Amino acid sequence: MSRAGQEEPAHGANGAQGSARSPRAVCTVCRRLFRDPKLLPCLHTFCSDCIRQLEPFSVSARSRPDAPVREDPPAVTVTVLCPDCDSEVDVPPSGPGGLSIDHLALDEVFLETLETDGPLGCDLCGEGGAESRCDVCCVNLCEFCCQAHRRQKRTASHSVQSLEELKSRGRLRRPVLCSLHAGQELRLFCQPCDLPVCLECAATLHRDHRCCPTQDVIDRHGDRIRELVSVRLRPRLERLKDSLQKVEVSQEALQARVDATANEVRAFARGYASAVEAHCLSLLHRLEELHVQHRNQLHLQKVQLQQALLDVRGGVEFAERLLSCGSDAGILSAKGVTLRRLTGLAESGYNPHPATVAPVDGSSISFTPREPAGEVEGYPVVGVIKSKTVAPGRCTAEGEGLQCSMEGQQSSFTLVCRDSAGEQMAQGGEHVLVSIVHKEKKNCSVETAVVDNSDGSYSVSYTPEEPGTFSVWVCVKAQHVKGSPFVLTVKRKLRRHTGTFHCCSFCSSGGAKEARCGCTGTMPGGFKGCGHSHKGHPGKPHWSCCGSTTEQSECLPQSVLAAVSPRGHLRTVEL
Repeated sequence: MSRAGQEEPAHGANGAQGSARSPRAVCTVCRRLFRDPKLLPCLHTFCSDCIRQLEPFSVSARSRPDAPVREDPPAVTVTVLCPDCDSEVDVPPSGPGGLSIDHLALDEVFLETLETDGPLGCDLCGEGGAESRCDVCCVNLCEFCCQAHRRQKRTASHSVQSLEELKSRGRLRRPVLCSLHAGQELRLFCQPCDLPVCLECAATLHRDHRCCPTQDVIDRHGDRIRELVSVRLRPRLERLKDSLQKVEVSQEALQARVDATANEVRAFARGYASAVEAHCLSLLHRLEELHVQHRNQLHLQKVQLQQALLDVRGGVEFAERLLSCGSDAGILSAKGVTLRRLTGLAESGYNPHPATVAPVDGSSISFTPREPAGEVEGYPVVGVIKSKTVAPGRCTAEGEGLQCSMEGQQSSFTLVCRDSAGEQMAQGGEHVLVSIVHKEKKNCSVETAVVDNSDGSYSVSYTPEEPGTFSVWVCVKAQHVKGSPFVLTVKRKLRRHTGTFHCCSFCSSGGAKEARCGCTGTMPGGFKGCGHSHKGHPGKPHWSCCGSTTEQSECLPQSVLAAVSPRGHLRTVEL
């Protein structure tokens, strides 16, 4: 299919611009006035030559149902695509000449020709310019012939109208002439052949056929077209228009929704970019914090090592000089202070450990770009700065054994090592030092056991042998953890009662005379224990082992029992 030339300006035979012409008189393929216009099955009209030049879409051989068996070869039907609607339409085997002529297009061309070629001549006299047209005879009449046409009895009743009025109303039509008999108008309709014919055709080719005047059958055949248009196609046309309008509204709504969504995307992108930028600044700030922290740690280690170096160097130099240069008396006289200093340096001074002085070179600092980092300004972000170096100031000690304990009983607490972000370390191996010293007795300390759980936590256990107030030092890499030193209170071990908490020995023993009680109560009649309302009875329930009237209490020592009652006591039978 070819539509070349549609973009070019059309020129008619007289050189007039096609843009000034009626589009119904111009072929959309060649852009010129119709020449032999043919009507395709899709009801689009083109010049016969333009249809002939269309590229075939498909070619098929079809036999006519009424053709004899001996006929050969079968007719070839060519299918082309309509240049206007792209519908597949069949061209008859005889070519475009077998298609119906579009007389409406010829009428449009006729009107266009009137505009360019001047007034029509009279069809009767051929001399004067035509001013009127007889609708019945379909002839153009000059003023003289028009008057004669009205005076004749046979044509006096014919409808004659002004050409100018017909032009303005678009109803000026040329007579439809027979293609076989020149000058003969198609005034009859052959019903068996379903074709309009002229008088000569009816007398010769259609002699035995039933032919009627076209005006007698036009209403019946026109009604079929009007019925299809009004009953079926017009409602469908309205539905199609409504559907098209809805589609156009949907297109507008779609475009509006797409534009709004695009604005949302752009706003989101701007907000996200702002959040990413803020997160970037936060990461850089976090990195600077780690830098300062590690730098301070290194500086602290350096200061501690320098001070320890000065102390140890001074002690060693003095001791070596004393031994090498001092006299026996001088050595002996300085022995005491020298030994105390050297012992202090060797035991209680800063003792460097490989784990505590390991260089903090920043190798533990890392950036994980894909790890979720929460939300910034409502947008989820990724990327985390991590430092797996333990931060003593962030480490925490937790557990009941950190504040209170009982004499002779094992207690424990847990140390959790954390990094500078406060997150628990994933592995152990840190140098942990725990020291529990009595606050009043300097030489009294408690032995501790530290167990590395290999998950960043450490279990600390101890068993105090004396009651009192202790100071608990918890250090990681020779630095105190958060809250250290802690205050530990060790309570004295309570002595458990060996007897029973009863009302009296008489009742609890079942009336046994030998049953004794820790209270001073006695009974007459040879009973050695206490009874209700008798001498020495406390008047309330009490312990049979010590006489204490408080159920939740400590059992009094044996010395106290001896001071209260010189005689021994027999544990009573429990109720």
